[in-house]
Amino acid sequence: MSQIYDFNAQTLSGEDRALADFKGQVMLIVNTASKCGFTPQYEGLEKLHDELGEKGLSLLGFPCNQFGKQEPGDAEEIANFCKLTYDVSFPMFAKIEVNGPNTAPLYEYLKSEAKGLMGSKSIKWNFTKFLVDREGNVVKRFGPQDTPEQLRSEIEALL
Repeated sequence: MSQIYDFNAQTLSGEDRALADFKGQVMLIVNTASKCGFTPQYEGLEKLHDELGEKGLSLLGFPCNQFGKQEPGDAEEIANFCKLTYDVSFPMFAKIEVNGPNTAPLYEYLKSEAKGLMGSKSIKWNFTKFLVDREGNVVKRFGPQDTPEQLRSEIEALL
């Protein structure tokens, strides 16, 4: 049986990164997009990273272009947007698919561990978030409308 630490993902800079690197930390894994109504959540995500990172929170961003083609850029464009617009310093990974036949294995796992409304596995939109505890258990899925600020108390409870 798989666990979250069995997965690897490619960073925006093209390096292979093992999720095992985040073992023992609380993770918030988010599918992101640069041209979405929820894009301003980058600011709140970065704030969580800045304020809770030293306590053991790791934020992981996974750009996705499947919802309204709201992440059309290549890796360099995504990295520049994140840095210049929101000063993102948490790890950003290469663009992936979160639904359909080309779903990234990590997202297949996340969706099976924390289903959405009415047991749905599909990701509904950009900025869906998965909270993972220090033992690697996927604790909860949050919808795009759930802001980073609203998640803070649940994250802090795991820290």
